[in-house]
Amino acid sequence: MIPSPAKISPIHVIGGGLAGSEAAWQAAEAGVPVILHEMRGVPGVKTDAHHTDGLAELVCSNSFRSDDWEHNAVGLLHAEMRALGSVIMACADINQVPAGGALAVDRDAFSQAVTARLQAHPLITVVREEIASLPPADWDNVIVATGPLTSPALAEAILNVTDEESLSFFDAIAPIVHADSIDFDIAWRQSRYDKEGPGGDAAAYVNCPMNKAEYDAFIDALLSGPKAEFKEWENVPYFDGCLPIEVMAERGRETLRHGPMKPVGLTNPRDPQVKAHAIVQLRQDNALGTLFNIVGFQTKLKHGAQAEVFRMIPGLQNA
Repeated sequence: MIPSPAKISPIHVIGGGLAGSEAAWQAAEAGVPVILHEMRGVPGVKTDAHHTDGLAELVCSNSFRSDDWEHNAVGLLHAEMRALGSVIMACADINQVPAGGALAVDRDAFSQAVTARLQAHPLITVVREEIASLPPADWDNVIVATGPLTSPALAEAILNVTDEESLSFFDAIAPIVHADSIDFDIAWRQSRYDKEGPGGDAAAYVNCPMNKAEYDAFIDALLSGPKAEFKEWENVPYFDGCLPIEVMAERGRETLRHGPMKPVGLTNPRDPQVKAHAIVQLRQDNALGTLFNIVGFQTKLKHGAQAEVFRMIPGLQNA
């Protein structure tokens, strides 16, 4: 006989990000009571990257990457999570925005949906408090899912136990562009290889083409532009999966052309016979379609330099 939830010791989940929210949901759906501890929402307590107290807030990109389960490992993971009743995937699916073959979401609506579902679950109790030390001994089952933005006190306690020298986090600035400032006399809409996404849109991205001279000038500006200083809590070296574009440019002038600015799978409808030297893509960032983010353009350029350098991109001269 399965004991009633009232007789089962609760699982304590520390951290209400993507991992903590999913862990809390899966445990509760299995009939186990959960206490989800999240410090955002406590007056005066915040992280250096989050902007709200919503659960599962996305702080860098609004993309969950490829949603193609037949040809991509990430897409297969999405399919497996859906089959297992994932709250993250369910909320992502109902708040998706056009993103070609990728699954991208309206960040605010996605976080609000996850928060509402967890708070409404009868076996989940969301407690807004900071866990500033290792869990007490009387907590039978604990999942620490605080991620790289762990509170300093808890991070210190974890370091003392693991003997690791440091935990690492890099806060990537991800530029957002107002849609009505994009020059569509230059830019055009098309997904790479015209691939349809989860929402059926084969023209989800905005594409800004560059010739070789424009690309070379852009690389020079990236390399010479003033960069923001690292915060005390940021540690380098960088993660290769989240490199600032200026760091990629430092690794070689052609790096960006083979990375986020690769020109393959795209054809300029105004001049189909001429292949662009490089292409910058923008992806919808909110459900209204009024905001777009520049794909793969994490940066440490100072704000003034961002405006100056990114306006060198054809089609974004008025961004």
